[in-house]
Amino acid sequence: MIEPFDDAEAICAVINNAASAYRGAIPADRWHEPYMPLDVLRSEITAGVKFFCFRRGAAVAGVMGLQPVLDVALIRHAYTLTAEQGTGVGSQLLDHVRRQTDRRLLVGTWNAATWAVRFYERRGFRRVSDEDKERLLRRYWNVPERQIAESVVLREERSRMPDSFRGASP
Repeated sequence: MIEPFDDAEAICAVINNAASAYRGAIPADRWHEPYMPLDVLRSEITAGVKFFCFRRGAAVAGVMGLQPVLDVALIRHAYTLTAEQGTGVGSQLLDHVRRQTDRRLLVGTWNAATWAVRFYERRGFRRVSDEDKERLLRRYWNVPERQIAESVVLREERSRMPDSFRGASP
């Protein structure tokens, strides 16, 4: 069952469980414990990230956020519990989120999170060029320069990209 979800503590628990995969994969200066502090998540929700959860019975097995920003929608904080990975939870959440917007979808993730990149690529997303990645991260996200250097951005292939994605000035 997928439903809107605003229980910040439960969302944090899923994120921090699943983000353990980043330990040792992403640069050490980008890893911290917990990966997603509760106050940071609450700030994300206040900034407009709407979360959805996948429940298996009464338990939350995965979460995915959607945030409208300017002319696009960002997939934010998409995580599946470690024990549930590979069971279709992420795919079902992504399909649900896609139906929530008619905006172009973008997702950013760590370049070193090759499993996440593959997940999105298998579902119709494609990496943008490094030049476009930097432009998009600066325009639609609020992340530090170090994270920009270590990230990738993927766009959904089904959408026509606005001119700003193709190198025109925003």
